[in-house]
Amino acid sequence: MRQRDLIPFFAMAFLISWGILALYIFVPEPTVRWFGNLTGSHPLFYVAVYAPAIAALTLTLFRHGIDGTWRFLARLLLWRVSIPWYVLVIVGVPLVFYVSALFKESASNTLFPFASVPAYLLALFVMAIKGPVEEIGWRGLALPLLQRSMAPIWAGLLLGVIWGIWHLPAFLLSGTPQSAWSLTPFFVGTIALSVIVTPLFNSARGSILLPALFHLQLINPLWPDAQPYDTALFVAVAAAVVRLNRDAMFTRKGAVTDVVPKAKGGVFH
Repeated sequence: MRQRDLIPFFAMAFLISWGILALYIFVPEPTVRWFGNLTGSHPLFYVAVYAPAIAALTLTLFRHGIDGTWRFLARLLLWRVSIPWYVLVIVGVPLVFYVSALFKESASNTLFPFASVPAYLLALFVMAIKGPVEEIGWRGLALPLLQRSMAPIWAGLLLGVIWGIWHLPAFLLSGTPQSAWSLTPFFVGTIALSVIVTPLFNSARGSILLPALFHLQLINPLWPDAQPYDTALFVAVAAAVVRLNRDAMFTRKGAVTDVVPKAKGGVFH
């Protein structure tokens, strides 16, 4: 995989997602007539969300064939990282939402906003097969290629900006989850989250699994809606993460730059 593959990757990711949403924005009547109203559970919405993963897998298959694609996907099995990172993902993320909810009226009125445990598990499953799949593209391909020419802090910031811009059309359409959100806090928060996940990604040797788990925690339907206060707290967390990992964030030493791990004797490296 070459760094210039970022161009077709971003082109595909944006064309697929923005192309689908553009149909509903600019030619809504025939699009609704052909495909139905766009909602968060519409198949075309899933295709739009999966666009970064589709682009990454297409490029990997083109550059490295089936064997290389399997080695790329083997990064979904990388789970080893220091315990503090797991504490941040499993405990820190919900803590941000619950603390932020204290500042938002009615945000923390109930600790379990579901009729039953099965109802919550179903909602969690729907989220698990949606947003976290993006990470196959963003952290699976884009971040390691960006880190070939810039320090992780700048790669994380740049990818956060691109990640935020990629979501913009969804804010213009009713029926999408983003249509009920405020754009500016979301955009700032996306950049902060990209910075937070960058040293996690590098510490886990290029794991796609852990950024996906982090992503799932961010959209876990159990946590209270604390926007925009959660954005401010995630910015503070990002600043703390950069401070604690400053030696790794401001130098390319130790940054993961391989998209497809090398295979030696059948072992992934």
